Amino acid sequence: MKQEPFFIERTFAVSPARLWQALTDPEQMRQWYFDLPGFKAEVGYEFSFDGGRDDRSYRHLCKVTEVIPEEKLSYNWRYEGYEGDSLVTFELIPKEKGTLLRLTHAGLHTFPANNPDMARESFAEGWLHIIGSSLKIYMEQAVADI
Repeated sequence: MKQEPFFIERTFAVSPARLWQALTDPEQMRQWYFDLPGFKAEVGYEFSFDGGRDDRSYRHLCKVTEVIPEEKLSYNWRYEGYEGDSLVTFELIPKEKGTLLRLTHAGLHTFPANNPDMARESFAEGWLHIIGSSLKIYMEQAVADI
């Protein structure tokens, strides 16, 4: 059983401040991530959302654990009614022509091994779509609007 965290890195042609807004502003998050009304990038803030495949949805329960504005956002991620607890971390690293976003999702091995929706491969597919496609398109539009 693999216990290594999943991670993905992508560079966006925007400042850390602009990318931070996309990661923490509920209205912007709704455009590329999930609808999290009232989201606050504050340690201790708890939020939940429903998500999954077309035929199965899961209640995600999350709690913000670390916030360094324009640098790092972390939160616990678990599922209502299921064992397991994981940690999602977004790190923003300034680069010469933009910002490198490093997403790490650790603790995936704690979820039920018999549920394919909670398998490492499923998370990889989801994050590749969210970061590699949805956020990419959203940020490209943000750059085009300047």
